[in-house]
Amino acid sequence: MTNLTYVTGNYGKYVSVKKHFNDHNLDINYFTCDLEEPEINDIEVISKAKAISAYKMLNKPCFVADSGFYIEDYPNNPGYPGAFVKRSGVSSDIDSLLDKMKNVVNRGCKFVDCLTFYDGNEFYTFYGVSHGTLACDKRGATLAHAKSNLWSVFVPDNCDKTLAEMDDDERENRNDGHTSATETFIKWYKDVYLKQSIKRLV
Repeated sequence: MTNLTYVTGNYGKYVSVKKHFNDHNLDINYFTCDLEEPEINDIEVISKAKAISAYKMLNKPCFVADSGFYIEDYPNNPGYPGAFVKRSGVSSDIDSLLDKMKNVVNRGCKFVDCLTFYDGNEFYTFYGVSHGTLACDKRGATLAHAKSNLWSVFVPDNCDKTLAEMDDDERENRNDGHTSATETFIKWYKDVYLKQSIKRLV
């Protein structure tokens, strides 16, 4: 029914995204590749650039998904690291992050997900967001399907556990008002894109 390919070098992201597709009885292909990112702190620009690169490699419809992490009162740089979460080293050195933030009172932060689907003609971009606070220490298990090491220090709103402390059910059904770029994309793809594609073939 589908010929969608998800391009990412992060296996944890693939496992998480594939579960969403399975829940909707949709299949996706997986192509592992760490795509280069433009040096700009704009998650949508980065996502679209990577989608173009992925399409040029595969020559077929594909999508990419990127995450930004924004810390409200990061010392001397509010909103850091944003779209630079990977390149900044923040997600790979949690201990340094916690040390940097140890005297900061406002620990508000958020994940922003940006998923871009490119069919060779048009870009379709979808967003998801989860607000929360930065824990004072690392908590929870190291999970193979974690989308980020930051799960161990991110406590979603209205929760008392980090994402890494939660089981899959708790994580999916948490009451923090989060939205999912993947779920929004899947619903649009099934209800709009596939139906339009069928009409074009008739």
